[in-house]
Amino acid sequence: MSIAVINPNTTSSMTATIADAARQVAAANTEIVAITSSMGPVSIEGYYDEAFALPGLLREIAAAQRAGAQAAVIACFDDTGLDAARAMATIPVIGICEAALATAAFIAKRFTVVTTMERSRVPIEELAQRYGMAGRARIRAANIAVLALEDPNSGARDRLRNEIVRAIGEDNAEAIVLGCAGMADLARTLQAEFGMPVIDGVGAAVKQAEALIALGLTTSKRGAYAPPVPKPYLGALSEFAPA
Repeated sequence: MSIAVINPNTTSSMTATIADAARQVAAANTEIVAITSSMGPVSIEGYYDEAFALPGLLREIAAAQRAGAQAAVIACFDDTGLDAARAMATIPVIGICEAALATAAFIAKRFTVVTTMERSRVPIEELAQRYGMAGRARIRAANIAVLALEDPNSGARDRLRNEIVRAIGEDNAEAIVLGCAGMADLARTLQAEFGMPVIDGVGAAVKQAEALIALGLTTSKRGAYAPPVPKPYLGALSEFAPA
């Protein structure tokens, strides 16, 4: 099977981190096609960045489907563009936040998502409520810029660890969810360090994508995710007009 894992920001080094995490958990017969968006912000930190990441993300999902991908994973913990992608695509599209929260719910009664910045914490809180996890998930921000995760001298990983310590002590967290795709390479190390489940949304989404493919399931095209109504789009967005 073939799964497209799309990084909706334009930082290719982060895509490499995401791809490694995806391939570590993928089945032997699963091809991971890692893709970096060709247009948009270098990182997604808040609603404004998210809005301008959408055109590039949707373009890459459409191209991946045409190339034969059987499912797509959106590798941003804001589940950037998830509803639009599901309406557009005929293959399953998985968001890493939804996948991570669902996975955490299988193994812990209460858990804490540790994300990057305060401006990112609020959208994730809203997603937890949307996914029915508001009573079980606490959301914390470790005051980390997304791209600082790639700099070993930034102190970002120490701040992440410190926030996990607070989550265990103050939230009584039974599991930790890493609230950024740029943290994907840290899950196993942190799980060993803290002796508790640590969930990376990239890995969780890949396994759930594999399950949907194996079950022969894709997104319903009735109601909310029905195909977009054909109409002209003008200006710079003309290429995105529904056929």
